[in-house]
Parts: sequence; structure tokens; C-alpha cells
Amino acid sequence: MPFVSSVLRTVFLRADAASTLANVEHSLWTLIGVIENIKRATKVISKSLLTAIVASTVIGAMTAHAQDNVELNTIIDEHWQWYLEAYPESSREYGDASGNRLWNDVSPQALAARDEARESFITRLDALEQATLSEADQLNRKMLLTRLRNSREQHALGLDLMPINMRSGPQHRHAMVERLRLTSVADYEDWIARLEALPEQLKQYKALLSEGIESDRVQALAVMERVPGQLDKLLTENAESSPFWKPFAALPNTLTDEEMATLQHKAKAAIEELVTPAYAEFKEFMIGQYLPACRDQVGIHALKDGKKLYETVAQQFTTTDLTPEAIHELGKQEVARILREMEIVKTEVGFDGTLQEFNEFLRNDPQFYYETPEALLEAYQAVSKRLDPELVKLFGKLPRMPYGVRPIPAEIAPDTTTAYYMRPSVDGTRPGYYYVNLHNPSVRPKYEMEVLSVHEAVPGHHLQIALAMEMENVPNFRLSSNVTAFIEGWGLYSERLGYQMGLYQDPYSRYGQLIYDMWRAVRLVVDTGMHYFGWTRQEAIDYFLVHAAKTEADIVNEIDRYIGWPGQALAYKIGQLKILELRERAERELGTTFDIRAFHDHLLGAGAIPLDVLDERMTAWISSQTVKQ
Repeated sequence: MPFVSSVLRTVFLRADAASTLANVEHSLWTLIGVIENIKRATKVISKSLLTAIVASTVIGAMTAHAQDNVELNTIIDEHWQWYLEAYPESSREYGDASGNRLWNDVSPQALAARDEARESFITRLDALEQATLSEADQLNRKMLLTRLRNSREQHALGLDLMPINMRSGPQHRHAMVERLRLTSVADYEDWIARLEALPEQLKQYKALLSEGIESDRVQALAVMERVPGQLDKLLTENAESSPFWKPFAALPNTLTDEEMATLQHKAKAAIEELVTPAYAEFKEFMIGQYLPACRDQVGIHALKDGKKLYETVAQQFTTTDLTPEAIHELGKQEVARILREMEIVKTEVGFDGTLQEFNEFLRNDPQFYYETPEALLEAYQAVSKRLDPELVKLFGKLPRMPYGVRPIPAEIAPDTTTAYYMRPSVDGTRPGYYYVNLHNPSVRPKYEMEVLSVHEAVPGHHLQIALAMEMENVPNFRLSSNVTAFIEGWGLYSERLGYQMGLYQDPYSRYGQLIYDMWRAVRLVVDTGMHYFGWTRQEAIDYFLVHAAKTEADIVNEIDRYIGWPGQALAYKIGQLKILELRERAERELGTTFDIRAFHDHLLGAGAIPLDVLDERMTAWISSQTVKQ
């Protein structure tokens, strides 16, 4: 009776066979109706034969489910151990100290070996029958497959041959101490061992960049011209002047005088004899070989198969199949919409002039700026303290992990953005941090502080990421999922929640929220403009200046960031629009029973997931809430 067995197996699997005994019982009752219909149709199946069919089908389905579930967990566990070994710079985040003295191997040979390993994991995951997995396991499998396939696709296209830009690369290795827990002698000795190993990693970067030159996979000269100046800050005459000396300048008083002296002596030798000379050699390579090979055009369309490269990164960062053309037009539509809202605020404050003149007024009037970095930091801290008490209005579940406000290290502040967030360590030994840029306070407007803090701290990045890291019964790789469209889409969506939190009472602060929304809409236009349609750097800067009131210093840094990181800037607005769409749908279909706290809790409940998976998840939730009405 193959037809009968097939029907029974399908019905049983749809009931999620191996979840619980209650599910099995429910599945069997579901089968009764099917069996009776078959009996009436055939009139030849005996009771004993039916019993045998049911038993063999159920056992077979449960066996298949159990086998695939075990195999999936095995693959996930093996992949995780492989990941920790391959990326020792990240392993400490998960309480694994075995890689504390190591840097990630970035040699071309190591990248090729990782690609082969990913291929093997993909083959094993593809061999699993998805229908035999529970809903949770299906998501785990899909998430891991997507992660592995994206990495393989990037490797095949040569994207990992461009690992450096003005914001990331080995010139910023000294900033890693911000993520480390340095309390014991062993902790400091591990960091010194890393310093001693740094010259080897710099050689690997040179080999990788050299292969990039040969393969027509090089960065734009416009952003790489900043790197030699960043390297100059590392080429100090003595160790005490080096950024790498910072953790040794003020050792904890729990150490003895002898231990302090020994650590400082070792650090001084490592910096002066190994680190500084290696960076001097690396700078010579950058100036003599890499910069001359960099592309003059800022967009990656100028590279071999450049438009394909951009289509790939655009789809990966947005987790959609939107084309660059569609994204570009969507950006223009959003820009036009936000301009209309900006005009309303301009009229409200009584400004007599064009919107561009109003933006210039905001950029240049001293009333909107603090005079000192200290005053700016205190103001950011004050805003953050106002946010936490308002969260209970919008969320039923809040994270346990705290966060703090820190200044961006002075060595990197001139070349980076207004702020960024650093997630807590998964092992709970380090809180989250909201980093703010105090460089040149005269370009850090007061009216942006509320919207920026909402995005980077709560209910933006810290709340979402900390909740994701506190999820239970999910694989480790899901705890730190980096689906940019979800993470940054949530951050941008959170900016609008500021209204419900009682923020933006001042019209200029409301305009600040619109500036930030416009900022992300402009990204859709200028990122596609440069990387797909051939815009120049100046054309992108001019478009930004015309449509957003951000200071020119911020705008230049932003444009250079997009040049060095193609496609990433698209994720914010695309993710925000999807979340807004889902909320509007829920409000429309649930009416007066819509609960914003329940909506947010469910939306964040699976961590950072692709937008198509989010749509499926929230559609099912809306349907379940509709049934309850």
C-alpha cells in the first residue's frame, strides 16, 4: 500500500512528528479520518493491515525525524567548533579562552581552506530532508545554510580580497582592547603574545592585498588614501607614545609592583622591536604597491564583473531580491516623502527661507553645539538615562544585560561615524557599549542626540541584540546573528518609537529624527548611485548635502564609508520599511486588540532573521492573534 503509507507519512510529518508524545497522539487521531476514508474507498483493508501501516508509517517518520534532527545538531555543533578555531579573535566572546593569544589567519591559503570547509557543511545540510525537521530546526538549518552560502559566494567573487578600508583593517588592531577583559597577569600576557604575533598577520594582509591587485579586487583610492595617516599614528618613537601602550599605562592595582614592571617591560619590547617595525614595513607596502593599484572610480562597478558584485552584496545585505534599480527608485521616493515632512517643521519654527538654507542654519548656528568633548559626553549620558524608564510602554520583555556610554577612541574618531554600538560578550563578562564620537564637538549637533541614542542604545541596538543573545534553546551561531537588514532595520524603526517614548518634544529634535530618516533614505540613492550607476564621490556628497542637514564632516565620512563597504548602507531603510509594513498590517487586521508590546516581543523573539523569514513569522503571529478574537 505505498499510496496509503505516503498519505499517512505526509499527514504525520505535518504534525511535527518528534516534538512530544502529545503531538504523536494528535497525529494519530488526524490519521483516523484518512484511514476511514481509505477503508470506505477500497473495502479491502483489514484492521490488522491498517494497524501495521499506521505503526510502520509513524515509526518510520519518527525515525527519519530523529535521525535528521541528530545529524543537524551534529553539523551545527561541528560548525561552531570549527568557527571558534578559525576565528580566535571572536572566541573569547563566548567564554573560550583558547584563542586569546591568536589572531585570525587571513592568508589566502586560510581563506581557501575555509571555503572548502563551508562547502562540506553545505553538502551535509543539503542532504537533510527539511520536512522531517521541526519548525525551529528548519529555521536553524536555513539560517546556517544562508550564512555559509553567502560566505562562499563572497569568496568566489573575490570580495574577501578587499579586507581593508578607512574604518576597518589591521591599522585599528589597537582598538581590540576595548573588547577584552584585562584583569589578571594572564590576560595581559595573552595580549602581549598577540602583539608579538601581529607582524605575521600583517604579512598575511600583504599577501591577501597582493592577490587582490592581481585579481582586480582593490579598494577605491579615495578611501585608501586615509590609511597611511592612520598608520602614522602607530609609528611612534617609543612604546609609551603608541596606542598599543594604552592598556599598560594604568595597570589594575590588584597586580603587584613586580608584576606591573614585568608586564610593562615585555609590552615595551613587543611594541618597539616587533609591532612598530612591522607597521612601518606595512606602510611602505601600502604606499609603494597598494595605493598605486587602487581604482580611481569609487564604485565597485569599475571592477571586473563589478555590477554582478554589487547585485550580490545588495541582495545579501537586504535579504531581498530587490535590484539596484528598484532600490535607487525606492530611495528617491522616500527622500521626497521626508522632504515634505521637513518642510512642515521648518514652517513650524518660523524659519523664513528654503529648506537648504534652514539646513545651513542648523549646521552653523552655535546654539546647536557643545563647546567641549566633556560637555558633549555628559549630554549623551543624560539622554541615555532618560530612555530606560520608557521601555515598559513598548515591550513586555527587556534584556538583563546592561549597557554603558563610552567615547570612541581618539585615534580612530576623526575617520569614523557619529556613533556605533558594541554588543555585550555572550559569556556575560562585558556589557554592551554605546560609543559616541567626541572629535570636534562643533559638528555634533544637539538635535541629533535623542534620535542617535534611541538607535544605538535602547530600544535600538542594545535592546534587540541583548535580547537575541539571551535567547534559550537556540544554537550559538544564532545568538550573534548578523543579519544587517534586521538589526539595522530595527535600529531605524526604533527611531520612530522615540515619539511614543515622549522624546522629540522640541521641534528641532523632531527635525533631527527626520534628518536621520532622510540620512538612511539618501543612502539608497547614493550607494546604488556610486556602485551601480557610476556616480562620482563628489556627486554623492552633493546629493547628501542638498537633502540632509547633517554636517559636511559627517557626510564626507559617511560617503567614504559607503565607498569602502558596498551595499551595507542599503540594509537600514529596507529593513525599517519591512518592519513598518508588518506593524501596519498587524494594526489593520487586529484593530483594537493590537498590543504593541506583544507585537514587539514576538518580532524580536527569534533574534536577527532574514526579512522573508520575519514576514512569515509575523504573518503567522497575526493570524494566531486573529483567531483569539
